[in-house]
Formats: sequence, C-alpha cells, structure tokens
Amino acid sequence: MKPSFRTWCQRALQLAAALLPLGVAAQMPPTTAITAITTTARATVPVEAFFQEPQFDDAVLSPDGKKVAFKLRVKDSRAKLVVMDLATQTPTVVASFQNESVGMFAWVNDQRLVFNLAAWLKPAGQRDINAGLFAVDANGERYRQLAETIGSRVKNGDSTELLPQSTQLLRTSARQTGDDIWVTVTEAYDKKFGADYRRVRKLNTVNGRWSEVDAPQHAAHWVFDAQNELRAATEARDGRLKMWLREPGQVWKTVATMDSLTRTLYPTHMDALGTLYVISNQGQNTVGLYTWSFETNQPSEKPVLHSQAFDLYPRPVVSEGQVQGWRYTVDAPVTQWTHPPAQALQDTIDKALPHTVNELSTGVHSNSPHVLVHSFSDRNPGITLVFNRDTQKFIRLGDARPDLRGQAMAGMDFVHYNARDGLRIPAWLSLPAGSAKKNLPLLVYAHGGPWVRGQSWGWHADAQFLASRGYAVLQPEFRGSAGFGSKHFGAGWKQWGQGMQNDLADGAKWAIAQGIADPQRICIMGASYGGYAALMGLVNDPDLFRCGINWVGVTDPQLLYSVNWSDTTDQAKTYGLPRLMGDSIKDADMLRTHSPLHQAARIKSPLLMAYGGKDERVPLVHGEKMRDALRAHNPQVEWVEYPDEGHGLVDLKAQADFWQRVEKFLNKNLKQQP
Repeated sequence: MKPSFRTWCQRALQLAAALLPLGVAAQMPPTTAITAITTTARATVPVEAFFQEPQFDDAVLSPDGKKVAFKLRVKDSRAKLVVMDLATQTPTVVASFQNESVGMFAWVNDQRLVFNLAAWLKPAGQRDINAGLFAVDANGERYRQLAETIGSRVKNGDSTELLPQSTQLLRTSARQTGDDIWVTVTEAYDKKFGADYRRVRKLNTVNGRWSEVDAPQHAAHWVFDAQNELRAATEARDGRLKMWLREPGQVWKTVATMDSLTRTLYPTHMDALGTLYVISNQGQNTVGLYTWSFETNQPSEKPVLHSQAFDLYPRPVVSEGQVQGWRYTVDAPVTQWTHPPAQALQDTIDKALPHTVNELSTGVHSNSPHVLVHSFSDRNPGITLVFNRDTQKFIRLGDARPDLRGQAMAGMDFVHYNARDGLRIPAWLSLPAGSAKKNLPLLVYAHGGPWVRGQSWGWHADAQFLASRGYAVLQPEFRGSAGFGSKHFGAGWKQWGQGMQNDLADGAKWAIAQGIADPQRICIMGASYGGYAALMGLVNDPDLFRCGINWVGVTDPQLLYSVNWSDTTDQAKTYGLPRLMGDSIKDADMLRTHSPLHQAARIKSPLLMAYGGKDERVPLVHGEKMRDALRAHNPQVEWVEYPDEGHGLVDLKAQADFWQRVEKFLNKNLKQQP
C-alpha cells in the first residue's frame, strides 16, 4: 500500500464544501435539533444505516481551543482528517488516503496532529497494511510518516529511519506543547506471552528522531507526571499483576505484586502536585479511584470515587495542568466535576440540552470561549456542537449518523432481576419505538468475552436494528461479567453452561413475568462466548427458546486449549482459562458435559450460524465441527461463512448480509405465533 497523501488531500479539499453548511445550519435551537431523531413514526430503515461507520466522528479541540479536528466520511469515502478554524468556520482536509481511513488521532500542539490509519476496518483477509503513524500540521503542511505500515515505506526526504510497524501512540505532552510525543514499540510477539517487550520512546513528529525512555520491559500500562517524566507502570504476567514506581532519575522499584484475577491496582494519573491516582479494589467488592501513599506504598484508605454497585475506572479531565473532574461509567457515562466553574458550565449545557448526555471539553491550555459538546442518548447516536461561552450560542458541527435523523429509535433501560439462586442480575432492555411494550417477541442477547462488561447506556447499532424490526432485546450482564463488583465476577468462574447459562434463561422468564415477552416467541443469540451461550440455550432450555443465532461462537471449550492456530496465548491457557472456565484435564468431564459440540444431538431447534474464515480467536473449525454434528439430525440449521472476516464482521457488505439473514431468520421463526 502506498499512501498517496498529497493527491488525495488535494482531491478531498473539493469535498470541504460539504462540511459547513453543517456549521452554518447549526444556529437552530439545539434541543430541537437533537431530539428530532425520535419524533417520527418508526419506519423500516436500511440495515446499512445502522452498521456503517459514523460519517462524523471523534471531534477534538486544539490545545488553545481555536480549532477543532474531526474525522469525516462523505458518502462512501474513507474517513478524512479535517481541521476547522472556529473563528472563520473554515474547514481544511489535512489527511486523506485513497484506500485507507484515518484512525486515531491527537493534537501534538496548537498547530500539529499525529494520527494512524484505521487498518482494523478492513476484513482480516484483506488487511494489507498496519496502522503506522503519521504527523501533519493543522494547515495540511509538513506531513511526515513516522512508523512503517506493512509493505510500505514512505520517504520523508531525509535519512531518518521509520519506527517499526508495531509502534503505537502512547501520549502527547502534558500541556500539548512542543513537537514531541511518546510511543510504545512492541519488540516481540509470540504464542507464549502475546505482545511483550514494549519499549517507550520519545519521538519528534517533525524530524522523526527518537530517544529511549527508561521503562520496565514487560509493562503494558504507563503514567507520566506533569513534567513528562515516566513515573509509574504496571505489568501483568504469569498470573500476577505488578506495579512499578520511580522518582525522576532514579531506578524503578516494584511496590506491589498480586493475583491478577482477584486484585486490581494500576496507576491512572499524576497531577501537577505529584499526587498519584490509582485504580484499586482495596479490599472492597467494587473498584474505585484512590490516591497513592508513597510513605506506605499503599492506596489510601478513603477513596476519591467509589460506587457500591459499579466498578469505576475514572479518567481525569485536565485543564491548565489541573484535574477539573473525572469521567467514568456507572449505568451511563458520567462526568463528576471538582472545579465549580466547570460544573456551572455543565449545568448550563444540560439545561439547554436536557434529553442527552453532554460531554464537555476545552483545550488543555485554552483561553478561548469555545467548548466542545458531544451529545448522545439511547435514542440518539450522537451529534457534536461547539458552545460559545461569550455569545451563549451553539454551532452544530455534525451528526454521527445523519441517515438516521428523523427515525424513531428504541429506548434502553437498565433493569435488574433475580436469578434462581437469588443473585441479582443487571441487564439492558431495549424496546421497539412506539410499540405496546407487551407480549413482544424477545431476543435474549448474550455478550461475548465473557469476562467483560457487556454494555452501557447509549445508542448501539445491533440492539437498535433488532428493535427497529419489532423485537424486544434483553442483554443480561450474567454472572462472570466484569464491571459490577468482584462477587458478581467471581460467581461466574467455572460456570460455562451452568450458572452463567441459567442467568440468561432466568432473564427470559423475568421478561415473561413482566408481560414484556411472548413466551412462545423467544430466541437466544450472541457472538463469541455469546454464540456458545446461544447454543447451550438450545441444549438446556429447548422449551424456552424457539431458535438460536450463533456467530463466531465457541462450540467446544476444549478447542480453546487444543487448536494451536488460534491466538489464545499460553499465558491465557495456563493462568486464565483453567481458573475462569475450567482446567482442560482436571475439569475435562465438566467441560464435556457443557460442550455444545458434545451435546449437539439435543439441539433440534432452528439455528443460524455464521463464522469468519480468517478468525484466529475462535477458528473456523469450531463452526465446521458444530455444523457437521448438527446436520445429521437437524434440517433447520442455516450456515454462512465469510471467508475474509475474522472474529467479528468488519466489512459493511458482510455485516449487511449477516443482519439481513438474521432478519429473515427471525421473521420466519418468531414473527408468527406457533
């Protein structure tokens, strides 16, 4: 791949006129503009409108607050990096490529940005580049490639060598001044440890020269102080979590070592006064934010932020070197301000935009009146505005998904129900817009992982698509899900096909008892672990679930150990899976009992299965073995393979094809009363 930057940057400038009208049209009352998406009656929206990449995305103010950078897609084009001067509302396309979208980006200083390419947006079988790393000025000048992409080496006009293709942006400077950034370079990847031996380097984005930063070689998380000195790091290896600290110019010291599955401790921020904030469970059920005591080498006893119901992973909101608030997620994203003027501004914005979550940001050293506002809700996929504190007016920059404007969307509620053993299960319930909310066909949608949090409140393409077709969607945070405390997480250990599975069935029964679900029209579905759960739902509860949908799902837990061409590392097989799922030898009987493949004869319901031919997490053999075991006795099995896709569908055509198959499958099996 040869990034033809100059040619495509010039061509892309011709598209800039499509940008604003976006801003000019924004002098409308903002509340009306935002809530309009929910005002019309529900119509059949094309599947592509839900799953295509956002047309406007990731807006970020420059450090001085005078410009805003964002990604823009016009029609079917690749995402371009655009910078708009807020005083003149003049947009400039600063990075555009023929075959690649711009990926992540950040401001280096008031006039320069760093970015990579969104290589992950290509299917695994078509991925001919890596993300690389690039820099460019806000006016489109001084473009420079900093790191290699697969099969490409762009000459920068000097002898400076490009960094390896494993280079990733770590951070910009604390106050976003100067031309330097910090990157990590992964020097080893093997089946035993996965990515390892990461080096930290300070990199000049103008001349491409770099210098080594002293850092623990196995670390995977790093924190710098306000003077841009690396001060803290953590590593997770051999089932242990280790935290390192150092004083400037001193050697690294290990200050804590603990079990990585039962304890949480990692640094998250060091402020201008040298206070180190850490994420820790500190002997509590849930994870929260604490300060670190350098005298005792322990987190403080009193948390800075803590919740009894949710694990919190706060991120600081910093301006002029000071922490002004923290962002974290409970049921929905929250900003908790510690700076009274920032809270007053939030109150002003929330009063003007009462129906959305409104995330505010300013430049890190800005005296500008401009405030960036990202607004979203369960019914609104997101719009971005600029609020002028002097004029008290909004400018509308763009909608994430303008094709959905005016379409009725489903509401998403955070609910709880009791499992059969009394454990309280959190779940997300999405109901079709305008429906009677009673006696609906229900989809029990199990998340993947499974040791992750499944959802948070907001707009989600898959749930919205399914709800738009008339289905209620229940997404349980079954036991073993992360984010709801250690007791909930630990209750799922070695519970594949057992307690975890029962939680899904109990959710369906709860929806029936609430009058939401028609007991004769319930389907179970999911991807990865969720695909496993869909299969086991048809094994364990054939009278409850009329059909199942499994994509890229595990079909036999033992295959996670034995398939040697998967990307599951030896570390996971030694220190993670035996404790979380079950030991391949000691728990062999349990794993076999709860293996869909070995229980295939019990699955007689309609089933849709989809797999990626290039999947390295759950290789195709999982699906092929299951398909062959089912076809001998179940004529209602539908099978589709996407040869170039990996663990999940990336290409929009593949996504549209799959979800259209889902729609057809559900129409056949759930729309009509049996």
